[in-house]
Amino acid sequence: MKTNLLRVLFCLVATASLHTAGAQLRLPSFFSDNMVLQRETAVTIWGWSAPGQKIYVTNSWNNTTDSARADGGARWALTVNTPAAGGPYTLTVKGGNTVTFNNVMIGEVWVCSGQSNMQWSNRNGLVKTDSALVAGAVNPNIRFLQIPHITSDYPQDDVAASWKECTPEEAKGFSALAYFFGSKLAGELNVPIGLINSSWGGTPAEAWTPADLIAASPDLQAAAEKQVPNFGRPHLPGSTYNAMIAPFTRYAVAGAIWYQGESNVPTATGYDKLMRTMITSWRKAWGRELPFYYVQIAPYKYGNTNAPLLREAQAQTLGLSKTGMVIVSDLTENVKDIHPRQKKGVGERLANLALAETYHKPVPAYKSPQYRSLEIKKDKAVVYFENAAEGLMIKDNDKKARAAEFYIAGEDRNFLPADVKIEGDHVVVSSKDVKNPVAVRFSFSDTGIGNLFSKGGLPVAPFRTDSWEVAK
Repeated sequence: MKTNLLRVLFCLVATASLHTAGAQLRLPSFFSDNMVLQRETAVTIWGWSAPGQKIYVTNSWNNTTDSARADGGARWALTVNTPAAGGPYTLTVKGGNTVTFNNVMIGEVWVCSGQSNMQWSNRNGLVKTDSALVAGAVNPNIRFLQIPHITSDYPQDDVAASWKECTPEEAKGFSALAYFFGSKLAGELNVPIGLINSSWGGTPAEAWTPADLIAASPDLQAAAEKQVPNFGRPHLPGSTYNAMIAPFTRYAVAGAIWYQGESNVPTATGYDKLMRTMITSWRKAWGRELPFYYVQIAPYKYGNTNAPLLREAQAQTLGLSKTGMVIVSDLTENVKDIHPRQKKGVGERLANLALAETYHKPVPAYKSPQYRSLEIKKDKAVVYFENAAEGLMIKDNDKKARAAEFYIAGEDRNFLPADVKIEGDHVVVSSKDVKNPVAVRFSFSDTGIGNLFSKGGLPVAPFRTDSWEVAK
């Protein structure tokens, strides 16, 4: 009898303990000390607690308290209005227990995603000047959130990551491109910057796109099935989106930057549709039209004809609103290295896009010239560009250098090296061996690095004026 009574008492104590544990207030891991909250907006704070429990969130920037009640599924959420940039502040969340977050900054938060060229850190090796800058990175106004490499078959609601202040040690292992992007923004805007690095080397864009959207499109599904399994990286649709993007899509951000595409070169022709699908899905998840700025893949010896088609697809994605693309061919030192080492230049070009387009700052020449139209005048082809109002120039150490990587063809589709004459914001292309030109191509190859630039110093984007099938 005594034994049975002890068992009953033990069960009651255990049940009470479980109830108490269930009542514990919890937030996603990325709500942490050192976090950055998006300025001047209604940010969502959310988490879990006992069903029906009242939750109170108090901030120190205006000492107001907001409240919510957990639903039957033990979930709760509320919005808190953030002020202009500043900090440090505290944020206190009280329910069955109390959690206080210290050293909270209010500023601009950006998602930084893609494959290895986004992931690449100072530990991987950069040009010496870039490495030195990262090694001296001390800026408490810049904060890092490093998302670990993890996959899932279904969208997750948390990920084990916490915010860190920018120090040389933290910067060393963080995305170098993202750091230089954030450093430029912090300097120009004079506000705290939060950088969420969610990138994984070798991943195709399908992995960052919800799987149901891939499955709903026969074209996208067929391309996804061509991705070859690799022990070094995930490739299945939605696998990194579910685990490395979905958990924080309720976290208010300013926009996203992206460096990816190399792993999609084999299925280049469908990349525009894939990117439009991915970007649109992210915007739907965040509930707003996030600015999305990306890098065109650099010259590299892929050994096939798909790379120029991938770059062409990336240019086509600019048709989606609030997107922007930077060209980095001039920052490529070795076409046998898929990782351009000059991440500072790449990051700052992305930052200039954001400063001009998102923050409406006066940034001169922040867009590379892009092909606009072709006009045939007898034996010459005149190529007109967008973003070249200030004019074009040859950028080369040899002052007598001619424009490189231009080719011209007639109806026979045989492309020959072309002569190029710059006339302000357009060029006249010709060849003595092409009497009746119909098409022009520029840097339309795996490794082509042109020397035609805007007067503002940005390289002209690769292009072709034809839509002919590219020979394999």
